[in-house]
Amino acid sequence: MSLETLNERLKKFVISGDEEAAEKTASEILKAGMDPLEVIEKSLSPTMRLVGEKFEKGEYYVPELLCAAAAMETATRVLTAEMKGESKEKLKAKKIGRVVVGTVSGDIHDIGKNILALLLEVNGFDTYDLGKDVDSMKFIEKAAEVQADIIALSALMTTTKPAQKEVIDFLNEMGLRDKYTVMVGGAPTSKEWAEEIGADGWAETAERGVRLAQTLIRDR
Repeated sequence: MSLETLNERLKKFVISGDEEAAEKTASEILKAGMDPLEVIEKSLSPTMRLVGEKFEKGEYYVPELLCAAAAMETATRVLTAEMKGESKEKLKAKKIGRVVVGTVSGDIHDIGKNILALLLEVNGFDTYDLGKDVDSMKFIEKAAEVQADIIALSALMTTTKPAQKEVIDFLNEMGLRDKYTVMVGGAPTSKEWAEEIGADGWAETAERGVRLAQTLIRDR
């Protein structure tokens, strides 16, 4: 099987969300001697961006998006396992920013946050997803650990919305507020809420969250 055919098969399996087939094809690509970094940059990343665009246009729904993401993640894991240090550093260097994202303390809702994390990743961000019901200090600790540019805080309940403010208050108290850009989102939040608590930006949807993150990075 030609290298071109293998690449096309990998793209197809990512788009269709066939995780097992994507994993097998990634292994075949390595055996064929292709450069893993080139495959990720020229095949996987553009393909996943296409999936993200389909989701934004309403052509794909959450299940298709998540299945495609799982297929890409599995294929990427196979490819990066064979990467040498220099290639891994090149891949990291191409990221446009680092984002720590999570659902705030007391809140167990994560679908919107999961979609945001996924779309950030496919749009070139190095994304660190802390999950749901995340203690406020953990956002700050992780941001310091990975030298994040942005902290993204999701809240899906009115009762947990104040935890977004708590993270910002902690940053102010620790003298770290200027070090990180903070963006907030979630059903009970608003632009007015973001301004009230001193956040740098607010997004109504995951798709707009990606655009916001791109703008915030550009303006840093």
